[in-house]
Amino acid sequence: MPEPVLKLDHIAVSLRSADGALHEITRDVSLSLAEREIVSIVGPSGSGKTTLLRAASGLREPSGGSASFAGKPVDGVPTGLSIVFQEYNKSLFPWLTVGKNVAMGARSMSKKERQERAEEALARVGLKGLSSRYPWELSGGMQQRTALARAMVSQPRLLMMDEPFASVDALTRNHLEDMVLDIWSQSNFAILMVTHDVGEAVYLSDRVLVLSARPSAVLAEIKVDLPRPRTQLETRSSKAFVELQAQVLERVEHAGRRAVGLVADEA
Repeated sequence: MPEPVLKLDHIAVSLRSADGALHEITRDVSLSLAEREIVSIVGPSGSGKTTLLRAASGLREPSGGSASFAGKPVDGVPTGLSIVFQEYNKSLFPWLTVGKNVAMGARSMSKKERQERAEEALARVGLKGLSSRYPWELSGGMQQRTALARAMVSQPRLLMMDEPFASVDALTRNHLEDMVLDIWSQSNFAILMVTHDVGEAVYLSDRVLVLSARPSAVLAEIKVDLPRPRTQLETRSSKAFVELQAQVLERVEHAGRRAVGLVADEA
């Protein structure tokens, strides 16, 4: 079997609050992500999805378990891993042009190569010719495209996305989803994404992992056996998509009901 690009073994994360109390966020999460695979993580609100992504990326040290990237232990964000956050307006530097923001993702390269890579990345996300603009001159969707270009300028092996389209309108969200799939289809990176949108998870992914309520563990792993390429209208209106979406949603809602004591714990 080929070596997974990312492997999490029994990841646990606990955080200490301002009053000194220790809160268990994630108790036992394991997953393996293959090359060019797209996996989404969903779960009830507060289940620790973003915290898990930070532990997997090296932004936060786990309290227990281990993470490895390309067969090596994760100790800080490894080379070959890029991250896109939900709040694009906070992740972009407003005093830098769009081109210079994107070039920040390729700081290890020469100035000429950084500029060339940045222009290429901007063209891939539909922002060709806008490198001299500033982030605040762009719409929200265009700013998120800039953040995606910066994440992909280094040609990563793994792209992590934390609710990347939650802050844009529905139509822009659909366009961004399709843009990511189009770029992914022509590239070699895998994707690990956190989302609250069950339909988005099914539409983009090869597998969907459902987390339990906090302290979280993997409650279910659902394979998305939908043909590619996918389209918003045809894919989302298919019987298979509707059934998969309902299956994932039922698992998430069940986990949420258990979290508030509306469903008894299963034996």
